[in-house]
Amino acid sequence: MDLPVDEWKSYVFQKWSLLPKSIQVTISTAETLSDIFLHSSLLLQPEDEMFLQNLSRGYLVEKDPNAPLFYREEGNKKFQQKDYMGATVLYSKGISHSRPHTADISLCYANRSAALFHLGQHEMCLKDIMRAQMHGYPERLQPKMMLRKAECLVTLGRRQEASQTISDLESSFAAKPTLAAAQFQILQTNLCRLKMKAQEKESLTETFPAALTKALEDMDLKGENGQVPSASSSVSLRTDPLRGRYLVATKDILPGELLVKEDAFVSVLHPGEMPPLRHLESKWDTRVTNGDLYCHRCLDHTLATVPCDGCSYAKYCSHDCMQQAWDLYHSVECSLGGLLLTLGVFCHIALRSTLVARFEDASNVIRKLCGEIRNKDAGSPERETLVQTLTCDLGGESENKGKMLEPPVPGCDLNGKYESNYNAVFHLLPHTGNHSPEHRFLCALSVSALCRRLEAASCYKPAAAVPPGSGSELDVWGVAMLKHVLQLQCNAQAITTIQHTGSKENSVTNSRQVRLATGIFPVISLLNHSCSPNTSVSFISTVATVRASQQIEKGQEILHCYGPHQSRMRAAERQQKLRSQYFFDCSCAACQNEKHSAATGPRWEAFCCRSCGALMQGDDVLICGSTSCTESVSRDHLISRLQDLQQQVGMARKLLRNDKPERAIQLLLGCQRDAQSFLSGEHSLVGEMEDDLAQAYAALGDWQKSATHLQKSLRVVEVRHGPSSVEMGHELFKLAQLFFNGSRALGSTLKPRGPHLGQKQGRPHLRQLGIALHAIRMFQQDTDKSIPTRPSFLLRSTVTARSHRPGLGMLRLSGSTAVEWPLCCPTTHGPL
Repeated sequence: MDLPVDEWKSYVFQKWSLLPKSIQVTISTAETLSDIFLHSSLLLQPEDEMFLQNLSRGYLVEKDPNAPLFYREEGNKKFQQKDYMGATVLYSKGISHSRPHTADISLCYANRSAALFHLGQHEMCLKDIMRAQMHGYPERLQPKMMLRKAECLVTLGRRQEASQTISDLESSFAAKPTLAAAQFQILQTNLCRLKMKAQEKESLTETFPAALTKALEDMDLKGENGQVPSASSSVSLRTDPLRGRYLVATKDILPGELLVKEDAFVSVLHPGEMPPLRHLESKWDTRVTNGDLYCHRCLDHTLATVPCDGCSYAKYCSHDCMQQAWDLYHSVECSLGGLLLTLGVFCHIALRSTLVARFEDASNVIRKLCGEIRNKDAGSPERETLVQTLTCDLGGESENKGKMLEPPVPGCDLNGKYESNYNAVFHLLPHTGNHSPEHRFLCALSVSALCRRLEAASCYKPAAAVPPGSGSELDVWGVAMLKHVLQLQCNAQAITTIQHTGSKENSVTNSRQVRLATGIFPVISLLNHSCSPNTSVSFISTVATVRASQQIEKGQEILHCYGPHQSRMRAAERQQKLRSQYFFDCSCAACQNEKHSAATGPRWEAFCCRSCGALMQGDDVLICGSTSCTESVSRDHLISRLQDLQQQVGMARKLLRNDKPERAIQLLLGCQRDAQSFLSGEHSLVGEMEDDLAQAYAALGDWQKSATHLQKSLRVVEVRHGPSSVEMGHELFKLAQLFFNGSRALGSTLKPRGPHLGQKQGRPHLRQLGIALHAIRMFQQDTDKSIPTRPSFLLRSTVTARSHRPGLGMLRLSGSTAVEWPLCCPTTHGPL
């Protein structure tokens, strides 16, 4: 997905293996990116381009005139089955293949408006009705759609517009009574009902989730940082030879403080499972992918996508987003969709970065590119022409007596300011020498093929949207793109979201974190790694936020986890992953401490003695850690028991998904008894079983038992992931929903357990809810931009939340009174 498809990788690696040894040595020992790129591009032959072109043809990214009817009919089948979500996605696929101002697109928009209406998405429904009309929806079908419009307006409390729509409908019926008598009677009846409803309906106030969304979006950095504009004044940029560039605290920082808020320089949506056509049984794919549910520019979740007019792949949340994308980069990318999917996300980001750079003052970067190309064979006419062309065509300023002024810190301007711009992106380290020669050749040949395609297609692009250059200029930007591709292995940031699985008919639903897109965040790239970081990163669309997850003292470095975390894997595995991807040996405090830890391993993986319950120690043969016990057992035997137990738990989860909670509970309780004989009480599987039992009891409406098991699960989650983790936040929020569904009586009967569930008497359940809400707001990684309403299991009551006044929060249970209480930090219990 990040790198090219396997077929192209295999092809290039074979081509590399067949190259003469002398050429391999020349490319392997090349000292500059320009040498690697220019030598590799000379080896790209027409047959290589043809092979790549055949691979890219496998992706259906052009508009197919036969596809809209297929998708509309498939959507109608889902609609008849009352699967309105599935119908919406299929209608969207039909829209993406339709040409503007055709019957196909107008019918698909109208049908999608009906599905959105049944999903309760009235604003989206109105927009689709407007789009259907704009694209020439047939007049004979207008009455039914206009009734739907009136219904939406009434439901939204827009009485004046609703009354006008109803009046227009009545006038239309009177002027053109073309409907059959039966249809006319039904429409008249519905009109009368709507007129009465419109007179009674009062204007609706803004819902709390919408208010919360705005509150979250409006959270700004405290204090202006003149050195790093995307960071708060609480941090400062430093540099040294060993750690490179990094951020430190300029004052004591409290947990939850916002340290960085940065919009991605560029981001590219991950296509998800999008196999080429040759791997599909049907010509058209009906599966749902990220590209069907998220805007390809801003990454907002949307059920009503607006497609690009030129291709079927790119989809947006609005016409404005579509136009902005077209102006910035999509006018060039539109015809390259299949090729970009074949070459992978990293190549796509590299191209998009250079396209966006055209709208910045990139003259300093251009001079650096030219300087790099001059470094070798300065007298080469080919290189000199390349430099002159780029400097003239892109507005590069002449050098002052052959010398260029260098900023004090790489990526900063001459005034020492580090901004999230192309200059900062360009100065991210590519680690060229650390990549294998085969990998460098793959990247260089892929970028060369992309440049050839850009050059060949340039005459077909509008004059207002030319590619980043042509001829030799493209070669220079090719060097830049190669640098970006190599940078991304160490500097790309996975933009994640929480997706929920399950249905309204099923009482249990699950959530999982998925990779939505890949982006470049120059400021976040300044953060060094720790396996036990002091920050947490979350995303709102394309905006990344970095918050302190613990207290950070003045002068302490701000640290981020690159993926390998001490709560998820052991030190040896972490260090191997960091070495292979990021090219450094981790020596953080967590890795140092783990070297001196006991032989029992992490507590969430520990086995216990069946005789006395003490933790077992050792490698192949485990011995009881108690000096008074002589019990021993082979590790293989215990692992075999663990695997059998995991299979049993998996069967219980399947029963839960099939709405058989009673049978799931029986099986899980048996699994618990088995686990007590050989697993530590803090083992991950023990916590998972407690969570499964909580889900099962919630499905039966037994809130008290559900909350009891969830509290036990919380202790395991804290051991595994830490008290200030995203996982802890989500578990606390699940507990919050349980308290609401179980009423105040349930909350008053459950005694707070542990420091994270509050210690004050009186209203323990309310305090627990406040802590849970704060945890979610601190560590949320949901790009839907609001507190999730369907976390690990579906709860019938509606919970909404919003900021009420400084230091206070408010939760509201539908049909009940709002209650206020101080929001406290889960690690300090102090007011925020």
